[in-house]
Amino acid sequence: MAGHTQNEITIAAPVDLVWDMTNDVESWPQLFSEYASAEILSTEGNKTTFRLTMHPDDNGTVWSWVSERETDRDTLSVKARRVETGPFAYMNIRWQYEEVPEGTRMVWTQDFEMKPDAPVDDAWMTDNINRNSKVQMALIRDRIEQAAERRRVPTLTD
Repeated sequence: MAGHTQNEITIAAPVDLVWDMTNDVESWPQLFSEYASAEILSTEGNKTTFRLTMHPDDNGTVWSWVSERETDRDTLSVKARRVETGPFAYMNIRWQYEEVPEGTRMVWTQDFEMKPDAPVDDAWMTDNINRNSKVQMALIRDRIEQAAERRRVPTLTD
């Protein structure tokens, strides 16, 4: 059995700002609450290979892995996958952005499967990803909306 999640959020900010902030992997520790560091290992064209390291979990374990992302600005999409899969047999992620009247809709779709000897199964991980994605997306939304407000040019009516 494989796991599949899809989560979305609308951010009251222009798509260019949302795209730029969410695809600046080096700044992810300031955008996401779960990452302690993001180290760029290589960049080739639109493909970036990087190491993410999380803050220690409740047991003091620090999780780290290598992923790669390939951005496509023309289609407002990103394909990503874990290179070092850890407990996953595979983990593929798609980020999709869409301009909407309220700002930018961002959708994360994750397809994965846990290894047979992983400490959790696909159902547990699906629930965990769904729960955590909502938290991280709300945090990202708030941080991007704050950045958008700081960049807003005052008008004569302000």
